[in-house]
Amino acid sequence: MNAHDIDDRHPWVHDLSPARLRDWQSACARDAGVDVHFSDHLGAFGRGPELAVIPPGVFAMGTPTADLGFGDTPQRHVRIDRAYAIGRHAVSAREFDSFARATGYRFAEHLMQSEGDEPVINIDRATATAYLNWLSTHSGQRYRLPSEAEWEYAARAGSATRYCFGDELGCAEANTGSFALSGSGAIGWRRFLPFCAPMNRVVPGGLYPANLWGLFDVHGNVWEFTGDAWVGPVDARHSAGTGRDARWFVTKGGSWFEPAWDARCAARKPRMWDELDVNLGFRVLRELT
Repeated sequence: MNAHDIDDRHPWVHDLSPARLRDWQSACARDAGVDVHFSDHLGAFGRGPELAVIPPGVFAMGTPTADLGFGDTPQRHVRIDRAYAIGRHAVSAREFDSFARATGYRFAEHLMQSEGDEPVINIDRATATAYLNWLSTHSGQRYRLPSEAEWEYAARAGSATRYCFGDELGCAEANTGSFALSGSGAIGWRRFLPFCAPMNRVVPGGLYPANLWGLFDVHGNVWEFTGDAWVGPVDARHSAGTGRDARWFVTKGGSWFEPAWDARCAARKPRMWDELDVNLGFRVLRELT
């Protein structure tokens, strides 16, 4: 440990090697009495989403000054006090179907639906919360949406770069709408050539590499709801409320529709509490005791 560390239980994760980050994750899983990657039993409904243990620590959250754009928040140090478990994937259509069959939930007929291991889409925040409550009831554990800080910390997995893979994102690493060079992009004649052919649709989870802590698709595929109300500009005409009655919430991760720049670890987007979209889903957080 070094001068950046708060204490032995809350290290400055950006200074830890990949091997040390994995060891830290494994130690916290042992302390919690679970495997690094695990899932809960749901009784008659089988098993819940696969989870990854995320250890506590201190990290640099937000956007460096040079990259600040609309909706971004300036970089600052944030301490994650306790270990938690988070979904290795966004909740899939298959996983959500267990809840739908058990509760009688039905999608409106006009809504496009995903299937199988594709992330469930066209789900508003209230429905995501109902699913999380259902998981909590049948697992005996507490499930909820991750906070923005918990989401970003898990997505970074110790990295301090724009993406968990580095400062650029390629088509072999994520499903986003374009893969032009980040920031100002390519210059000269190169800017007219695509770097990859975008998929232009949601794809099954797990097709792209996981980050160091075992999370898939933290960049692209679908935006993911967090538990935090949006504070800041929404567009040129509106500003978001705060507190219990806020109508806008933070989403993270980018999607298949937006360019790679919107899939940075620090990128964020406001979405309405009742918004439905083909590029919007969610990932679960399970508290550890």
